[in-house]
Amino acid sequence: MSLHQPLTGTRPALSPLIEETPVALTCDGSTLAVMMATPDDLKDFALGFALTEGILHRPDELRELEIVHHADGMEARMWLAPEASSRVMSRQRAMVGPVGCGLCGIDSLAKVARELPTLPEGPRFDAAELAEAPDQLRDHQPRHDRTRACHAAGFLVPGRGIALAREDVGRHNALDKLAGALCRAGLDPAQGAVVISSRVSAEMVQKTVAIGATALVAPSAATDYALRIAQSVGLTLVARGSTREPSFLVGSARVDWR
Repeated sequence: MSLHQPLTGTRPALSPLIEETPVALTCDGSTLAVMMATPDDLKDFALGFALTEGILHRPDELRELEIVHHADGMEARMWLAPEASSRVMSRQRAMVGPVGCGLCGIDSLAKVARELPTLPEGPRFDAAELAEAPDQLRDHQPRHDRTRACHAAGFLVPGRGIALAREDVGRHNALDKLAGALCRAGLDPAQGAVVISSRVSAEMVQKTVAIGATALVAPSAATDYALRIAQSVGLTLVARGSTREPSFLVGSARVDWR
């Protein structure tokens, strides 16, 4: 059959497509990163990214945040307090160096192992509540229901279920959006668990610990590096491997096994 011949018969309709657009994250007029993201909850995204990446140590270091529409994407403009601006400048200087050198990446490789705090004792959870959290998160994923192409991150409060959730085409973006949303809502991440729709990578663990949450729950397995980071800082990790039963790495959260 020629590729130019029209197809005959009935075909299933395409599902709605998830929105994805370039989002530039700028600090004090300088571009920090350009991410492909779902173009909503961008104030949550920008604030959360700045917090989980260590650009902001405290929310009040963000002086101003503006979302700007461009013809070819979106921009989240952040204006920072002087101490945060200095950290951004140091970070950008560290990214500038010679190319073509076999050793020039050593500094960057060392920075993969971020300095993370040892987590304090966390809230008390029922083991069944943690195990069921990924299924609860599914009830907060309307975009995924429409498109089958969207990740989510939610905040599980003991005894209350998922109190807040955000979606994005990128799993890291969804977690950043949740981090920003928690901050803007005045919710303390240390009083609940982060629940994600994806596997547990090292970066997802780092971002969870950076905002002070003491537990991370996922429907998929963890990488070996992610597991080592979780163990080193006392993060309670609940993930699934080759079986349907969740595996618990108990850290600073308190789990009731009744």
